[in-house]
Amino acid sequence: MTGTSMTGTSMTGASMTGATTLRALHHGRAPGDPLVLPNPWDAATARVLAAAGFPALATPSAGIAASLGYRDGEIPADEMFAAVARIARAVDVPVTADIEGGYGLAPAEIVDRLLEAGAVGCNLEDGDRAADALKDARRQADWLAEVRAAAGDRLVINARVDVFVRGAGARGRGAGGRAESTDPTDPTDPTDPTDPTDPERLAEEAIDRGRRYVAAGADCVYPIFAPPRLLPRLAAGIGAPLNAMAKPDGPSVRELGESGATRVTFGPGLFRRALAAVEDIAEQLRPT
Repeated sequence: MTGTSMTGTSMTGASMTGATTLRALHHGRAPGDPLVLPNPWDAATARVLAAAGFPALATPSAGIAASLGYRDGEIPADEMFAAVARIARAVDVPVTADIEGGYGLAPAEIVDRLLEAGAVGCNLEDGDRAADALKDARRQADWLAEVRAAAGDRLVINARVDVFVRGAGARGRGAGGRAESTDPTDPTDPTDPTDPTDPERLAEEAIDRGRRYVAAGADCVYPIFAPPRLLPRLAAGIGAPLNAMAKPDGPSVRELGESGATRVTFGPGLFRRALAAVEDIAEQLRPT
């Protein structure tokens, strides 16, 4: 793959092989030994991480956006796919790409552009950034099924569940994702005494959404920002490989695996740590 361009049958064969490899890495793992997918934001960091022995890599949408001068969620689709392509060309391990909500592209076009970029997997989120709310779960599942139908076995789909970001439910939400209230002093709907931001309620909705997405063809479910204590419940309830995000102040990779995570990613965390290191170097370069 490195330094080469593949089209037609050769590209399809390579994507099938890469997707098969990546998919297999999600199964048969021992507790405490999750698949660790570091998140490179350019070709150089991808080469460093691949050389360190990681069997696959996952691009971070926020990290790539920041590295190219954009805010998270504001990078144009063309620039994101171009960045993913540079990363995939730079290494000989499978690369899965975070492409946010799909940039409004049709399922077939999403698949074509991912394969053209050399990616063998993707993150697809169910949060509606423009409305700061959740997409309807049934419609999202139908859409994921269309992506799966277009991709066949050529892509590993990681369905991101945003309930811990935007609150429970997809209907009747205000700008912040909460249930709208008739009482402006009450942050929740008085007709529904259950707080839509309660972690226990969020876990139930995450499980419901995760099951729908797996039934639609997702290989893995990513309840981003789920409290670590809820991972065993989420893993058991969803019944499919589970992605968890590791944080510097959170449980270790091993602990996340022991709690039920099948794979662990870091979001823009590695990019931010690298940026902090550059800031330290910049301070050292100041004349005394």
